[in-house]
Amino acid sequence: MQLSTRHLLGIKELTPDDISLILSTAEQFKEVLQRPVKKVPSLRDVTIVNLFYENSTRTRFSFELAQKRLSADTLNFAASSSSAAKGETLLDTVNNILSMKVDMVVIRHSATGAPHFLAKHIPAAIINAGDGINEHPTQALLDAFSITEKFGSLKGRKVAIIGDILHSRVAQSNIHLLNKMGAEVVVCGPPTLIPKHIQAALNVTVSYDLKETLEWCEVANVLRIQLERQNQVLFSSLREYRLNYGINRQLLDSLSKPITVMHPGPINRGVELDSDVADSHQSIILQQVENGVAVRMAALYLLSNRNNA
Repeated sequence: MQLSTRHLLGIKELTPDDISLILSTAEQFKEVLQRPVKKVPSLRDVTIVNLFYENSTRTRFSFELAQKRLSADTLNFAASSSSAAKGETLLDTVNNILSMKVDMVVIRHSATGAPHFLAKHIPAAIINAGDGINEHPTQALLDAFSITEKFGSLKGRKVAIIGDILHSRVAQSNIHLLNKMGAEVVVCGPPTLIPKHIQAALNVTVSYDLKETLEWCEVANVLRIQLERQNQVLFSSLREYRLNYGINRQLLDSLSKPITVMHPGPINRGVELDSDVADSHQSIILQQVENGVAVRMAALYLLSNRNNA
């Protein structure tokens, strides 16, 4: 089977069949990762460049490890220590790299649409590792894989996305994916952190009541407050946010049923999640990190077209 697209720019561009194919391929690669020898030759002689114009730990390491597990050749680019710091444009940077015969580009950029811009101008396959406040497709895919692993299916699942919805590319990608795969979605947070018209635009239910939302859902995907993206004051203090939208052990224990807690990381401990929740048996946060490698292996492999060779 083959993806319907040459690039992974966002969940918006994927079909349900594409999503199912990536998740089923990730399942096979996760089995590979349990073996004593975790490396396969699937992408031998494929050269991949990781272009990270924003700071990243989990996503960058996860992509690098996925590439190494597939035996790809990799180049790692950090904007702060490159010619980009001297004013070189994104297109010039990529064209210079492509002259070295690169096959795939993984890009994270603060500008919304940067991966789409590259896809129009260069022949290499592009994977979006996060662009502005637009999308983060591989995070949504690994979240979906983790939910499927826990519950067996996405269809009919009740998923709450809680926190800074306004600035979150993770929220956007998750909403698109969950809707395509038949899950029900509620977004919850302060009114100032939920976009106007999101209910109609993205087919979600909006709630401002955390306890009510947690009672409804099976899975709570909790997001970080992205202070670095906020150019105005949107709530009075982190203490106020924690009191109204932070999840602690006492709150979880007060619910009528156990729920599963997720977080894309990094966690602001003591703000959106207390440690006794993040590290509890109800949390699958570390499974998300583990599953990220398998999902990114699947995306890289399928976009390389090696499965059709």
